[in-house]
Amino acid sequence: MRWTRPSLAVIATALLATSCSAGAGSTTGSGGAGASAKETSPLTAVLGSEQESAGPAPAVPGARAGGTVNVYNSVEFRHLDPQKVYAGATYNASLLWGRQLTQYQVVDGKAKLVGDLATDTGTPADGGRTWTYKLKQGVAWEDGQPITAQDVKYGIERTFGKGYEVGPPYWPQWLTGEAGYEAARTKYAGPQAGDLDAIETPDERTIVFHFPQPQADVPYMAAQSSSSPVRRDKDTGTDYDRLPFATGPYKIVEHVQNTRMVLERNPAWKPETDPIRSQYPEKFVFTYGKEALNLNQEILSGRDGGANATTAADTLSAELYQTTDTDPKAKELVVSGRQGAFVTQLMINNQRVSDVEVRKALHLAYPRQQARQVQGGARTGELATTLSSPALIDWQKYDLYPVKPEGDPEAAKAQLAKAKQAPGSLTYAYRNTPTGQRVAQVLVEGFGKAGITVVPKPIDPKAFLDEVHRDGAPYDLFEETSSVDWPTPSTLIPFSFDGRAGSDINSALYRNPEVDKEIDRINQIGEPRAKAKELYALEQTVMKDMPVLPFAYPTVNQLRGSNVGGAFIHPIYGTVSLAWLYLKS
Repeated sequence: MRWTRPSLAVIATALLATSCSAGAGSTTGSGGAGASAKETSPLTAVLGSEQESAGPAPAVPGARAGGTVNVYNSVEFRHLDPQKVYAGATYNASLLWGRQLTQYQVVDGKAKLVGDLATDTGTPADGGRTWTYKLKQGVAWEDGQPITAQDVKYGIERTFGKGYEVGPPYWPQWLTGEAGYEAARTKYAGPQAGDLDAIETPDERTIVFHFPQPQADVPYMAAQSSSSPVRRDKDTGTDYDRLPFATGPYKIVEHVQNTRMVLERNPAWKPETDPIRSQYPEKFVFTYGKEALNLNQEILSGRDGGANATTAADTLSAELYQTTDTDPKAKELVVSGRQGAFVTQLMINNQRVSDVEVRKALHLAYPRQQARQVQGGARTGELATTLSSPALIDWQKYDLYPVKPEGDPEAAKAQLAKAKQAPGSLTYAYRNTPTGQRVAQVLVEGFGKAGITVVPKPIDPKAFLDEVHRDGAPYDLFEETSSVDWPTPSTLIPFSFDGRAGSDINSALYRNPEVDKEIDRINQIGEPRAKAKELYALEQTVMKDMPVLPFAYPTVNQLRGSNVGGAFIHPIYGTVSLAWLYLKS
Protein backbone atom coordinates (compact mmCIF):
# COMPACT_ATOMS: atom_id res chain seq x y z
CA MET A 1 0.00 0.00 0.00
CA ARG A 2 2.46 2.81 0.53
CA TRP A 3 5.82 4.51 0.02
CA THR A 4 7.53 7.82 0.85
CA ARG A 5 10.33 10.00 -0.41
CA PRO A 6 11.10 12.87 2.00
CA SER A 7 14.50 14.38 1.34
CA LEU A 8 16.37 15.56 4.43
CA ALA A 9 17.80 12.97 6.78
CA VAL A 10 17.77 15.38 9.68
CA ILE A 11 14.00 15.56 9.24
CA ALA A 12 13.77 11.80 9.76
CA THR A 13 14.96 12.22 13.32
CA ALA A 14 12.66 15.17 13.90
CA LEU A 15 9.65 13.31 12.54
CA LEU A 16 10.38 10.07 14.37
CA ALA A 17 10.84 11.92 17.61
CA THR A 18 7.48 13.64 17.37
CA SER A 19 5.25 11.30 15.41
CA CYS A 20 2.57 8.85 16.36
CA SER A 21 2.68 5.19 15.54
CA ALA A 22 0.46 3.60 12.98
CA GLY A 23 -1.40 2.22 15.93
CA ALA A 24 -1.92 5.26 18.14
CA GLY A 25 -4.65 4.73 20.68
CA SER A 26 -5.55 3.30 24.05
CA THR A 27 -5.68 -0.29 25.14
CA THR A 28 -6.89 -2.28 28.09
CA GLY A 29 -4.93 -5.00 29.75
CA SER A 30 -1.36 -4.77 31.04
CA GLY A 31 -0.40 -2.19 28.43
CA GLY A 32 3.12 -3.48 28.06
CA ALA A 33 5.88 -3.51 30.61
CA GLY A 34 7.94 -1.31 32.85
CA ALA A 35 8.12 2.44 33.20
CA SER A 36 6.41 4.94 30.96
CA ALA A 37 8.07 5.98 27.71
CA LYS A 38 9.12 9.60 27.45
CA GLU A 39 6.73 11.50 25.21
CA THR A 40 7.73 14.47 23.11
CA SER A 41 4.28 15.18 21.67
CA PRO A 42 0.62 14.14 22.02
CA LEU A 43 1.35 11.38 19.49
CA THR A 44 2.55 7.99 20.60
CA ALA A 45 5.67 6.62 18.90
CA VAL A 46 8.96 8.12 19.92
CA LEU A 47 12.45 7.33 18.70
CA GLY A 48 14.45 5.31 21.19
CA SER A 49 18.13 5.89 21.90
CA GLU A 50 20.98 3.43 21.54
CA GLN A 51 20.78 2.78 25.28
CA GLU A 52 17.04 2.07 25.01
CA SER A 53 17.77 -0.29 22.10
CA ALA A 54 19.83 -2.56 24.34
CA GLY A 55 18.17 -5.52 26.03
CA PRO A 56 16.60 -6.98 27.96
CA ALA A 57 13.00 -5.90 27.54
CA PRO A 58 11.33 -4.28 30.54
CA ALA A 59 9.80 -6.95 32.74
CA VAL A 60 6.05 -7.46 32.49
CA PRO A 61 4.62 -6.75 35.96
CA GLY A 62 3.46 -9.93 37.70
CA ALA A 63 4.77 -12.23 34.98
CA ARG A 64 5.96 -15.75 35.75
CA ALA A 65 7.71 -18.30 33.56
CA GLY A 66 6.32 -21.63 32.39
CA GLY A 67 3.33 -23.30 30.82
CA THR A 68 1.78 -23.41 27.37
CA VAL A 69 -0.26 -20.58 25.88
CA ASN A 70 -2.91 -21.71 23.39
CA VAL A 71 -3.53 -19.40 20.45
CA TYR A 72 -6.77 -19.96 18.57
CA ASN A 73 -7.64 -18.62 15.17
CA SER A 74 -10.35 -19.59 12.72
CA VAL A 75 -7.97 -19.28 9.76
CA GLU A 76 -4.25 -19.80 9.25
CA PHE A 77 -1.94 -16.83 8.69
CA ARG A 78 -1.70 -15.95 5.02
CA HIS A 79 2.12 -16.05 5.04
CA LEU A 80 4.98 -16.78 7.46
CA ASP A 81 7.83 -16.07 5.04
CA PRO A 82 8.99 -12.71 6.47
CA GLN A 83 9.39 -11.10 3.06
CA LYS A 84 5.76 -11.98 2.23
CA VAL A 85 4.16 -10.91 5.51
CA TYR A 86 2.00 -7.79 5.11
CA ALA A 87 -0.75 -8.02 7.74
CA GLY A 88 -0.88 -6.64 11.28
CA ALA A 89 -1.89 -9.87 13.03
CA THR A 90 0.94 -11.79 11.37
CA TYR A 91 3.44 -9.03 12.12
CA ASN A 92 2.36 -9.29 15.74
CA ALA A 93 2.53 -13.08 16.01
CA SER A 94 5.83 -13.30 14.13
CA LEU A 95 7.53 -11.24 16.84
CA LEU A 96 7.71 -14.56 18.68
CA TRP A 97 10.07 -16.15 16.16
CA GLY A 98 11.40 -13.31 14.01
CA ARG A 99 13.48 -10.17 14.54
CA GLN A 100 14.13 -7.12 12.36
CA LEU A 101 16.64 -4.28 12.25
CA THR A 102 14.29 -2.11 14.34
CA GLN A 103 11.06 -2.81 16.16
CA TYR A 104 8.50 -1.24 18.50
CA GLN A 105 8.96 -1.58 22.22
CA VAL A 106 5.63 -1.15 24.03
CA VAL A 107 5.52 0.32 27.52
CA ASP A 108 2.25 1.23 29.23
CA GLY A 109 0.46 1.02 25.89
CA LYS A 110 2.84 3.45 24.16
CA ALA A 111 5.15 2.47 21.31
CA LYS A 112 8.79 3.43 20.99
CA LEU A 113 10.85 2.59 17.91
CA VAL A 114 14.18 1.06 18.99
CA GLY A 115 16.98 -1.00 17.52
CA ASP A 116 16.12 -4.70 17.46
CA LEU A 117 18.90 -6.63 15.73
CA ALA A 118 20.54 -3.25 15.17
CA THR A 119 22.20 -1.19 17.86
CA ASP A 120 19.93 1.78 17.13
CA THR A 121 17.37 3.05 14.63
CA GLY A 122 19.96 3.90 11.99
CA THR A 123 22.43 6.62 11.05
CA PRO A 124 21.63 8.78 7.99
CA ALA A 125 24.14 10.55 5.76
CA ASP A 126 24.21 12.33 2.41
CA GLY A 127 20.90 14.06 3.07
CA GLY A 128 19.13 10.75 3.71
CA ARG A 129 20.47 8.92 0.66
CA THR A 130 22.64 6.67 2.83
CA TRP A 131 21.61 4.80 5.98
CA THR A 132 23.94 2.67 8.10
CA TYR A 133 23.05 0.00 10.64
CA LYS A 134 25.32 -1.93 12.98
CA LEU A 135 24.18 -5.33 14.27
CA LYS A 136 24.40 -6.12 17.96
CA GLN A 137 26.94 -8.63 19.15
CA GLY A 138 25.43 -11.92 20.25
CA VAL A 139 22.33 -12.00 18.01
CA ALA A 140 21.93 -15.54 16.68
CA TRP A 141 19.90 -17.96 14.62
CA GLU A 142 18.07 -20.83 16.28
CA ASP A 143 21.07 -23.12 15.62
CA GLY A 144 23.40 -20.70 17.41
CA GLN A 145 25.12 -19.29 14.33
CA PRO A 146 25.50 -15.49 14.42
CA ILE A 147 23.14 -13.32 12.40
CA THR A 148 25.22 -11.35 9.92
CA ALA A 149 24.82 -8.25 7.82
CA GLN A 150 24.93 -10.54 4.80
CA ASP A 151 21.86 -12.38 6.14
CA VAL A 152 19.98 -9.08 6.41
CA LYS A 153 21.06 -8.12 2.90
CA TYR A 154 19.95 -11.47 1.50
CA GLY A 155 16.56 -11.17 3.20
CA ILE A 156 15.98 -7.74 1.67
CA GLU A 157 17.22 -8.90 -1.73
CA ARG A 158 14.50 -11.56 -1.64
CA THR A 159 11.85 -8.80 -1.73
CA PHE A 160 12.74 -8.28 -5.40
CA GLY A 161 12.07 -11.91 -6.32
CA LYS A 162 9.09 -13.30 -8.16
CA GLY A 163 6.30 -14.14 -5.73
CA TYR A 164 7.34 -11.53 -3.18
CA GLU A 165 5.16 -8.79 -4.64
CA VAL A 166 2.61 -9.78 -1.96
CA GLY A 167 4.81 -8.07 0.62
CA PRO A 168 5.61 -4.37 1.04
CA PRO A 169 7.10 -2.77 -2.09
CA TYR A 170 9.31 -0.22 -0.34
CA TRP A 171 12.75 -1.81 -0.47
CA PRO A 172 12.60 -2.53 -4.23
CA GLN A 173 11.23 0.92 -5.00
CA TRP A 174 13.52 2.88 -2.70
CA LEU A 175 16.71 1.01 -3.58
CA THR A 176 16.18 1.40 -7.33
CA GLY A 177 14.41 4.76 -7.40
CA GLU A 178 11.52 3.25 -9.37
CA ALA A 179 7.90 4.14 -8.66
CA GLY A 180 6.55 0.67 -9.39
CA TYR A 181 7.49 -2.78 -8.14
CA GLU A 182 7.71 -4.35 -11.59
CA ALA A 183 9.87 -1.50 -12.84
CA ALA A 184 12.17 -2.04 -9.87
CA ARG A 185 12.47 -5.72 -10.76
CA THR A 186 13.74 -4.84 -14.22
CA LYS A 187 16.78 -3.32 -12.52
CA TYR A 188 17.29 -6.18 -10.07
CA ALA A 189 15.36 -9.45 -10.03
CA GLY A 190 16.39 -10.91 -6.69
CA PRO A 191 19.27 -12.97 -5.25
CA GLN A 192 19.40 -15.26 -8.28
CA ALA A 193 20.51 -12.18 -10.26
CA GLY A 194 23.56 -11.69 -8.01
CA ASP A 195 24.35 -9.10 -5.37
CA LEU A 196 22.42 -5.85 -5.09
CA ASP A 197 25.01 -3.08 -5.26
CA ALA A 198 22.73 -0.63 -3.42
CA ILE A 199 23.31 -2.59 -0.18
CA GLU A 200 26.87 -2.80 1.14
CA THR A 201 28.07 -5.14 3.89
CA PRO A 202 31.66 -4.06 4.64
CA ASP A 203 31.85 -6.53 7.52
CA GLU A 204 29.64 -9.08 9.25
CA ARG A 205 27.96 -6.52 11.50
CA THR A 206 27.59 -3.47 9.23
CA ILE A 207 24.95 -2.90 6.57
CA VAL A 208 24.81 0.27 4.45
CA PHE A 209 21.84 1.22 2.27
CA HIS A 210 22.33 3.56 -0.70
CA PHE A 211 19.22 5.19 -2.17
CA PRO A 212 18.98 7.19 -5.43
CA GLN A 213 16.69 9.63 -3.64
CA PRO A 214 16.57 10.79 -0.01
CA GLN A 215 14.54 8.57 2.34
CA ALA A 216 13.50 9.78 5.78
CA ASP A 217 11.35 6.79 6.77
CA VAL A 218 13.99 4.05 6.67
CA PRO A 219 13.84 3.44 10.47
CA TYR A 220 10.13 2.64 10.09
CA MET A 221 10.74 0.39 7.12
CA ALA A 222 13.47 -1.40 9.06
CA ALA A 223 10.78 -2.59 11.48
CA GLN A 224 8.74 -4.28 8.76
CA SER A 225 8.83 -8.06 8.56
CA SER A 226 10.40 -7.80 5.10
CA SER A 227 13.47 -6.32 6.82
CA SER A 228 14.09 -9.67 8.55
CA PRO A 229 17.31 -11.57 7.86
CA VAL A 230 17.19 -14.85 5.96
CA ARG A 231 20.14 -17.21 5.88
CA ARG A 232 20.87 -18.32 2.35
CA ASP A 233 21.56 -21.94 3.31
CA LYS A 234 18.23 -22.12 5.15
CA ASP A 235 16.13 -20.58 2.37
CA THR A 236 13.80 -23.43 1.41
CA GLY A 237 11.88 -21.44 -1.20
CA THR A 238 8.13 -21.88 -1.00
CA ASP A 239 8.46 -24.06 2.12
CA TYR A 240 9.96 -21.09 3.97
CA ASP A 241 6.37 -19.84 4.09
CA ARG A 242 5.60 -22.80 6.32
CA LEU A 243 8.75 -23.03 8.42
CA PRO A 244 10.92 -19.90 8.65
CA PHE A 245 14.21 -20.20 10.55
CA ALA A 246 13.97 -18.43 13.91
CA THR A 247 15.80 -15.44 15.34
CA GLY A 248 13.33 -14.59 18.13
CA PRO A 249 12.64 -16.07 21.58
CA TYR A 250 10.72 -19.02 20.10
CA LYS A 251 11.23 -21.41 17.20
CA ILE A 252 8.65 -23.30 15.16
CA VAL A 253 8.99 -27.03 15.85
CA GLU A 254 5.78 -28.21 14.18
CA HIS A 255 3.52 -26.68 11.54
CA VAL A 256 0.68 -28.48 9.83
CA GLN A 257 -0.81 -25.74 7.68
CA ASN A 258 -4.42 -24.78 8.39
CA THR A 259 -4.39 -27.09 11.43
CA ARG A 260 -1.71 -26.55 14.06
CA MET A 261 1.60 -24.82 14.79
CA VAL A 262 3.82 -25.37 17.85
CA LEU A 263 6.49 -22.98 19.12
CA GLU A 264 9.07 -23.85 21.76
CA ARG A 265 11.66 -21.69 23.47
CA ASN A 266 14.66 -20.86 21.32
CA PRO A 267 17.77 -21.52 23.47
CA ALA A 268 19.95 -19.45 21.10
CA TRP A 269 17.96 -16.26 21.76
CA LYS A 270 19.70 -13.93 24.20
CA PRO A 271 17.39 -11.61 26.17
CA GLU A 272 20.24 -9.17 26.76
CA THR A 273 20.16 -8.37 23.02
CA ASP A 274 16.38 -7.89 22.79
CA PRO A 275 14.63 -4.76 24.17
CA ILE A 276 11.20 -5.83 22.90
CA ARG A 277 10.32 -9.47 23.58
CA SER A 278 9.97 -11.78 26.56
CA GLN A 279 10.16 -15.56 26.87
CA TYR A 280 7.75 -16.41 29.67
CA PRO A 281 5.72 -19.40 28.38
CA GLU A 282 7.51 -22.64 27.55
CA LYS A 283 5.37 -23.14 24.45
CA PHE A 284 2.80 -21.53 22.20
CA VAL A 285 0.37 -23.87 20.45
CA PHE A 286 -1.59 -22.35 17.57
CA THR A 287 -4.80 -24.11 16.52
CA TYR A 288 -6.61 -23.23 13.29
CA GLY A 289 -9.91 -24.18 11.74
CA LYS A 290 -12.51 -23.77 14.49
CA GLU A 291 -15.42 -21.42 14.00
CA ALA A 292 -14.80 -18.05 15.67
CA LEU A 293 -17.85 -18.42 17.91
CA ASN A 294 -16.74 -21.83 19.14
CA LEU A 295 -13.22 -20.78 19.98
CA ASN A 296 -14.46 -17.65 21.76
CA GLN A 297 -16.87 -19.79 23.79
CA GLU A 298 -13.99 -22.06 24.80
CA ILE A 299 -11.98 -19.09 26.03
CA LEU A 300 -14.92 -17.64 27.99
CA SER A 301 -15.79 -20.98 29.59
CA GLY A 302 -12.18 -22.00 30.19
CA ARG A 303 -12.85 -25.49 28.90
CA ASP A 304 -10.49 -27.54 26.71
CA GLY A 305 -7.52 -25.28 27.40
CA GLY A 306 -9.48 -22.06 26.98
CA ALA A 307 -8.32 -20.66 30.33
CA ASN A 308 -4.78 -20.58 28.90
CA ALA A 309 -5.78 -19.24 25.49
CA THR A 310 -6.20 -16.10 23.43
CA THR A 311 -6.90 -15.42 19.78
CA ALA A 312 -4.35 -14.26 17.22
CA ALA A 313 -6.81 -12.14 15.25
CA ASP A 314 -10.38 -13.41 15.71
CA THR A 315 -12.45 -10.86 17.54
CA LEU A 316 -15.19 -11.29 20.12
CA SER A 317 -18.20 -12.90 18.42
CA ALA A 318 -21.33 -10.78 18.30
CA GLU A 319 -23.32 -13.67 19.78
CA LEU A 320 -21.35 -13.24 23.01
CA TYR A 321 -21.77 -9.50 23.46
CA GLN A 322 -24.65 -9.89 25.88
CA THR A 323 -22.61 -12.29 27.98
CA THR A 324 -19.59 -10.03 28.19
CA ASP A 325 -21.79 -6.99 28.84
CA THR A 326 -23.73 -8.55 31.71
CA ASP A 327 -21.34 -11.05 33.32
CA PRO A 328 -18.56 -9.24 35.24
CA LYS A 329 -16.21 -12.23 35.08
CA ALA A 330 -16.67 -12.55 31.32
CA LYS A 331 -16.22 -8.80 30.88
CA GLU A 332 -12.79 -9.02 32.54
CA LEU A 333 -11.65 -11.35 29.77
CA VAL A 334 -12.29 -8.83 26.98
CA VAL A 335 -9.16 -7.08 25.69
CA SER A 336 -10.11 -3.90 23.84
CA GLY A 337 -8.32 -1.09 22.06
CA ARG A 338 -8.22 1.02 18.97
CA GLN A 339 -7.17 -1.02 15.97
CA GLY A 340 -4.10 1.03 15.25
CA ALA A 341 -4.46 3.40 12.32
CA PHE A 342 -6.77 1.04 10.48
CA VAL A 343 -9.79 2.19 8.52
CA THR A 344 -12.57 -0.11 7.32
CA GLN A 345 -13.97 0.65 3.88
CA LEU A 346 -16.40 -0.79 1.40
CA MET A 347 -14.09 -1.31 -1.54
CA ILE A 348 -15.39 -0.63 -5.07
CA ASN A 349 -13.71 -2.14 -8.11
CA ASN A 350 -13.35 1.08 -10.09
CA GLN A 351 -12.63 -0.78 -13.31
CA ARG A 352 -15.94 -2.62 -13.08
CA VAL A 353 -17.89 0.27 -11.52
CA SER A 354 -16.31 3.01 -13.61
CA ASP A 355 -19.06 5.64 -13.46
CA VAL A 356 -18.47 8.03 -10.57
CA GLU A 357 -22.20 8.78 -10.41
CA VAL A 358 -22.89 5.11 -9.62
CA ARG A 359 -20.23 5.19 -6.90
CA LYS A 360 -21.77 8.34 -5.43
CA ALA A 361 -25.18 6.64 -5.47
CA LEU A 362 -23.66 3.72 -3.56
CA HIS A 363 -22.28 6.19 -1.02
CA LEU A 364 -25.71 7.72 -0.51
CA ALA A 365 -27.47 4.36 -0.21
CA TYR A 366 -24.85 2.65 1.98
CA PRO A 367 -26.60 1.52 5.22
CA ARG A 368 -23.57 2.15 7.42
CA GLN A 369 -25.44 2.26 10.70
CA GLN A 370 -27.18 -1.06 10.08
CA ALA A 371 -23.93 -2.68 8.92
CA ARG A 372 -22.21 -1.49 12.09
CA GLN A 373 -25.07 -2.70 14.25
CA VAL A 374 -24.89 -6.31 13.03
CA GLN A 375 -21.14 -6.25 13.65
CA GLY A 376 -21.50 -5.13 17.24
CA GLY A 377 -22.80 -1.58 17.24
CA ALA A 378 -20.69 1.26 18.60
CA ARG A 379 -18.06 -1.19 19.89
CA THR A 380 -17.16 -1.83 16.23
CA GLY A 381 -15.78 1.70 16.01
CA GLU A 382 -16.68 5.24 15.01
CA LEU A 383 -18.25 5.75 11.58
CA ALA A 384 -15.66 7.15 9.19
CA THR A 385 -15.81 9.94 6.61
CA THR A 386 -12.14 9.95 5.53
CA LEU A 387 -9.67 7.62 3.88
CA SER A 388 -7.06 8.32 6.57
CA SER A 389 -7.19 7.48 10.26
CA PRO A 390 -7.40 10.01 13.12
CA ALA A 391 -4.26 8.30 14.47
CA LEU A 392 -2.06 9.98 11.86
CA ILE A 393 0.09 12.99 12.44
CA ASP A 394 -1.66 16.30 11.65
CA TRP A 395 -4.78 14.40 10.59
CA GLN A 396 -7.47 16.50 8.92
CA LYS A 397 -11.11 15.63 9.41
CA TYR A 398 -13.46 16.22 6.48
CA ASP A 399 -16.77 15.00 5.11
CA LEU A 400 -17.08 15.88 1.42
CA TYR A 401 -20.49 14.31 0.92
CA PRO A 402 -22.44 14.24 4.20
CA VAL A 403 -24.96 11.42 4.23
CA LYS A 404 -27.46 9.83 6.58
CA PRO A 405 -25.74 6.98 8.48
CA GLU A 406 -28.70 4.70 7.80
CA GLY A 407 -28.53 5.49 4.07
CA ASP A 408 -30.72 7.69 1.91
CA PRO A 409 -32.42 5.58 -0.81
CA GLU A 410 -34.26 8.48 -2.42
CA ALA A 411 -31.13 10.61 -2.72
CA ALA A 412 -29.31 7.59 -4.12
CA LYS A 413 -32.00 7.08 -6.76
CA ALA A 414 -31.67 10.73 -7.82
CA GLN A 415 -27.89 10.36 -8.04
CA LEU A 416 -28.19 7.12 -9.99
CA ALA A 417 -30.33 8.93 -12.56
CA LYS A 418 -27.24 10.97 -13.47
CA ALA A 419 -25.28 7.87 -14.40
CA LYS A 420 -24.59 7.10 -18.03
CA GLN A 421 -25.91 3.62 -17.42
CA ALA A 422 -27.25 2.17 -14.19
CA PRO A 423 -25.63 -1.15 -13.22
CA GLY A 424 -27.67 -4.28 -13.82
CA SER A 425 -26.35 -5.85 -10.62
CA LEU A 426 -23.25 -5.64 -8.45
CA THR A 427 -21.44 -8.59 -6.87
CA TYR A 428 -20.50 -8.30 -3.20
CA ALA A 429 -17.78 -10.68 -1.99
CA TYR A 430 -17.73 -11.46 1.72
CA ARG A 431 -16.15 -13.85 4.19
CA ASN A 432 -18.55 -16.73 4.71
CA THR A 433 -18.96 -16.31 8.45
CA PRO A 434 -22.07 -15.55 10.52
CA THR A 435 -21.08 -11.89 10.77
CA GLY A 436 -20.22 -11.74 7.09
CA GLN A 437 -23.60 -13.21 6.23
CA ARG A 438 -25.42 -10.65 8.37
CA VAL A 439 -23.57 -7.75 6.75
CA ALA A 440 -24.26 -9.15 3.29
CA GLN A 441 -27.99 -9.28 4.04
CA VAL A 442 -27.94 -5.69 5.32
CA LEU A 443 -26.25 -4.49 2.12
CA VAL A 444 -28.58 -6.43 -0.15
CA GLU A 445 -31.58 -4.83 1.57
CA GLY A 446 -30.10 -1.36 1.94
CA PHE A 447 -28.88 -0.98 -1.62
CA GLY A 448 -32.03 -2.67 -2.88
CA LYS A 449 -34.13 0.16 -1.48
CA ALA A 450 -32.25 2.49 -3.84
CA GLY A 451 -32.86 0.24 -6.81
CA ILE A 452 -29.35 -1.24 -6.79
CA THR A 453 -29.28 -5.02 -7.00
CA VAL A 454 -26.45 -6.57 -5.00
CA VAL A 455 -25.61 -10.25 -5.49
CA PRO A 456 -23.76 -11.65 -2.45
CA LYS A 457 -20.87 -14.05 -3.13
CA PRO A 458 -19.67 -15.98 -0.07
CA ILE A 459 -15.95 -16.84 0.02
CA ASP A 460 -14.10 -19.22 2.30
CA PRO A 461 -12.44 -16.99 4.93
CA LYS A 462 -9.14 -18.82 4.39
CA ALA A 463 -9.09 -17.77 0.73
CA PHE A 464 -10.76 -14.37 1.00
CA LEU A 465 -7.76 -12.03 0.76
CA ASP A 466 -6.08 -13.90 -2.06
CA GLU A 467 -9.37 -14.19 -3.95
CA VAL A 468 -10.52 -10.57 -3.82
CA HIS A 469 -7.06 -9.23 -4.66
CA ARG A 470 -6.24 -11.52 -7.54
CA ASP A 471 -5.99 -10.04 -11.01
CA GLY A 472 -9.35 -10.12 -12.76
CA ALA A 473 -11.35 -10.93 -9.63
CA PRO A 474 -15.05 -10.74 -10.65
CA TYR A 475 -16.27 -8.72 -7.67
CA ASP A 476 -17.63 -5.19 -7.59
CA LEU A 477 -17.72 -4.68 -3.83
CA PHE A 478 -16.03 -6.11 -0.72
CA GLU A 479 -15.25 -4.89 2.77
CA GLU A 480 -11.61 -4.33 3.71
CA THR A 481 -9.83 -3.10 6.82
CA SER A 482 -6.33 -1.78 6.18
CA SER A 483 -3.76 0.55 7.65
CA VAL A 484 -0.95 2.83 6.65
CA ASP A 485 2.46 1.36 7.40
CA TRP A 486 3.69 4.18 9.61
CA PRO A 487 2.26 7.31 11.23
CA THR A 488 2.10 9.75 8.34
CA PRO A 489 -0.17 9.87 5.28
CA SER A 490 2.90 9.17 3.12
CA THR A 491 1.95 5.50 2.83
CA LEU A 492 -1.74 5.98 2.03
CA ILE A 493 -2.53 7.82 -1.23
CA PRO A 494 0.89 7.18 -2.84
CA PHE A 495 0.25 3.44 -2.68
CA SER A 496 -3.39 2.55 -2.22
CA PHE A 497 -4.53 4.99 -4.91
CA ASP A 498 -1.59 5.07 -7.30
CA GLY A 499 -2.96 3.99 -10.65
CA ARG A 500 0.34 2.33 -11.54
CA ALA A 501 0.00 -0.20 -8.71
CA GLY A 502 -1.56 -3.64 -8.99
CA SER A 503 -4.67 -5.06 -7.35
CA ASP A 504 -2.83 -6.40 -4.30
CA ILE A 505 -1.92 -2.81 -3.34
CA ASN A 506 -4.45 -0.62 -5.15
CA SER A 507 -7.43 -2.70 -4.00
CA ALA A 508 -9.96 -0.36 -5.62
CA LEU A 509 -8.13 -0.42 -8.98
CA TYR A 510 -8.42 3.36 -8.95
CA ARG A 511 -6.89 5.07 -11.99
CA ASN A 512 -6.44 8.84 -12.25
CA PRO A 513 -3.35 10.05 -14.16
CA GLU A 514 -3.64 13.51 -12.62
CA VAL A 515 -3.49 12.00 -9.14
CA ASP A 516 -0.46 9.95 -10.18
CA LYS A 517 1.31 13.13 -11.33
CA GLU A 518 0.47 14.82 -8.05
CA ILE A 519 1.83 11.83 -6.12
CA ASP A 520 5.13 12.17 -7.98
CA ARG A 521 5.27 15.89 -7.22
CA ILE A 522 4.48 15.48 -3.52
CA ASN A 523 7.00 12.68 -3.13
CA GLN A 524 9.76 15.23 -3.78
CA ILE A 525 8.74 17.38 -0.79
CA GLY A 526 11.37 17.03 1.89
CA GLU A 527 9.74 18.47 4.99
CA PRO A 528 7.42 15.79 6.45
CA ARG A 529 4.67 18.04 7.78
CA ALA A 530 4.56 20.08 4.59
CA LYS A 531 4.34 16.85 2.68
CA ALA A 532 1.57 15.60 4.96
CA LYS A 533 -0.43 18.77 4.33
CA GLU A 534 -0.22 18.24 0.58
CA LEU A 535 -1.16 14.57 0.91
CA TYR A 536 -4.24 15.37 2.98
CA ALA A 537 -5.30 17.81 0.27
CA LEU A 538 -4.72 15.13 -2.37
CA GLU A 539 -6.76 12.70 -0.29
CA GLN A 540 -9.76 14.98 -0.66
CA THR A 541 -9.15 15.19 -4.42
CA VAL A 542 -9.24 11.40 -4.56
CA MET A 543 -12.41 11.28 -2.48
CA LYS A 544 -14.19 13.48 -5.01
CA ASP A 545 -14.03 10.43 -7.27
CA MET A 546 -15.54 8.29 -4.48
CA PRO A 547 -13.28 5.29 -5.24
CA VAL A 548 -14.17 3.58 -1.93
CA LEU A 549 -16.76 4.15 0.78
CA PRO A 550 -15.29 4.86 4.25
CA PHE A 551 -17.10 2.83 6.89
CA ALA A 552 -15.37 2.91 10.31
CA TYR A 553 -12.30 3.73 12.36
CA PRO A 554 -12.35 0.31 14.01
CA THR A 555 -12.01 -0.79 17.59
CA VAL A 556 -10.83 -4.32 18.25
CA ASN A 557 -12.21 -6.60 20.99
CA GLN A 558 -10.56 -9.96 21.63
CA LEU A 559 -10.67 -12.48 24.43
CA ARG A 560 -7.97 -13.86 26.70
CA GLY A 561 -8.36 -16.82 29.04
CA SER A 562 -8.73 -16.32 32.77
CA ASN A 563 -5.21 -17.66 33.37
CA VAL A 564 -3.54 -15.46 30.74
CA GLY A 565 -1.71 -12.34 31.87
CA GLY A 566 -0.03 -9.51 30.01
CA ALA A 567 -2.69 -9.22 27.29
CA PHE A 568 -3.13 -5.88 25.54
CA ILE A 569 -3.89 -4.65 22.03
CA HIS A 570 -0.61 -3.78 20.35
CA PRO A 571 -0.77 -0.04 19.55
CA ILE A 572 0.73 -0.60 16.10
CA TYR A 573 -0.31 -4.05 14.94
CA GLY A 574 -3.84 -3.82 16.33
CA THR A 575 -4.27 -7.30 17.86
CA VAL A 576 -3.44 -9.00 21.17
CA SER A 577 0.34 -8.99 21.40
CA LEU A 578 1.61 -12.50 22.05
CA ALA A 579 5.22 -11.60 22.85
CA TRP A 580 4.21 -10.13 26.23
CA LEU A 581 1.94 -12.95 27.45
CA TYR A 582 2.40 -15.19 30.47
CA LEU A 583 0.32 -17.69 32.45
CA LYS A 584 -0.72 -16.62 35.94
CA SER A 585 -0.45 -20.12 37.36
